[in-house]
Amino acid sequence: MRELNHSYNANISNGNSTEEEPEKCWLALLTLMVILPTIGGNILVILAISLEKKLQNATNYFLMSLAVADLLVGIFVMPIALLTILFRPHWPLPQCLCAIWLFLDVLFSTSSIMHLCAISLDRYIAIKKPIQASQFNTRAKTLVKIAVVWVISAGIAVPIPIQGMLDPNAIFNKNNTCLVRTEHFKYFIIYGSMAAFFVPFGIMVVIYFLTIHLLKKKAYLIKNKPPQRLNWSTVSTVFQRDITPGFSPEKVAMLERRDRPLAVASDEFPIRRLSSVGKKSMQTITNEQRASKVLGIVFFLFVFMWCPFFITNVASVLCPPDNCDPNVIKMLMEIFVWVGYISSGVNPLVYTLFNKTFRDAFGRYIKCNFRGMHSVNILRNCSSRLSFRNTMAENSKLIMKHGMRNGINPVMYQSPLRLCNSQLESSAILLDTLLLTENEAGKTEEQVSYV
Repeated sequence: MRELNHSYNANISNGNSTEEEPEKCWLALLTLMVILPTIGGNILVILAISLEKKLQNATNYFLMSLAVADLLVGIFVMPIALLTILFRPHWPLPQCLCAIWLFLDVLFSTSSIMHLCAISLDRYIAIKKPIQASQFNTRAKTLVKIAVVWVISAGIAVPIPIQGMLDPNAIFNKNNTCLVRTEHFKYFIIYGSMAAFFVPFGIMVVIYFLTIHLLKKKAYLIKNKPPQRLNWSTVSTVFQRDITPGFSPEKVAMLERRDRPLAVASDEFPIRRLSSVGKKSMQTITNEQRASKVLGIVFFLFVFMWCPFFITNVASVLCPPDNCDPNVIKMLMEIFVWVGYISSGVNPLVYTLFNKTFRDAFGRYIKCNFRGMHSVNILRNCSSRLSFRNTMAENSKLIMKHGMRNGINPVMYQSPLRLCNSQLESSAILLDTLLLTENEAGKTEEQVSYV
């Protein structure tokens, strides 16, 4: 009789397993359609920021670290989540890996929103106090900020592996399913959700609207500020600050010779903003506004995709079983966590649609064409042979000789004379910005906007 019962149960089990096979196959196919673009897209983002000189700034270093987090989600988190779908309800890997997988899942998800929060704060400070902020936006200091973001994220996620190692029942239910059990992590779920999502989300929203308001204010000042008067010491300070440490004595001498016509006998003189300078300042504000819109889209998509999961996660603790069916909560969390995973693959798509530099770089990398990076290196090597004393024709001949065979168009070359002019224009923009940021008390604040 026992043998008959065992045979009957085995047939039922096999029948259920056979019915679930097509469903599991479709789920596996859908998850693969999420995993592969996530990995490929974030690799392209990392390559673009690493190789494209135009993209190497403080904000994009944060975006590259964010891409690393999203890439690691695609490599370590999503594939194991796919295995749990295929082998449900059992955990298919060694038990010790369950705590590590849960830790990485929380770590990378937390670091994503922490990166976005850090980006919003860093951009707001850079736009409000650019001269002061530029002193702290060196590559080394940016890397330190990124390291702090990762440390904070790890600190939020570390209770899971500690509790899981001490008590395996905290991460395994009676069906041997790997998950964060509500009864063991009740306080962690509440405070972890607040620290990892809701607080950074509130900060991001406030900072984003402050940034938009500040950019609108600066745009208004550019359009409506009347001409002001500056003393010669201010002008000299501006021009001296604008000359970078890499300038040779010959370049400095050339700048000084070009500055001489500006000399006047009096200590004060009127400086009228030229239309070209005003246009350049306005273009800078426009670029900042465009960048803020792109980052705003990234913020919105991330929040839109992760908000349902964190709301359901908190509801699983606060909502009593009589009012909230635990099975429904579990099903919703399984769906919403994959919606959150999709956000890891969305950012490269946003960059492609709204940023031409990213779009061009991605197109070249997909074709295995890294000529853009190679051209920059060739130009650097050739620039050492260029001389301010050579005529433009001689320098152009040199750049064409060494560059045309490497795919460099002569238009890409900027002569020393043009370089000198560009430095003077940047000084004029800074002067214009100094005029625009004079406060009501007559005190001049040093502000300039970087993209």
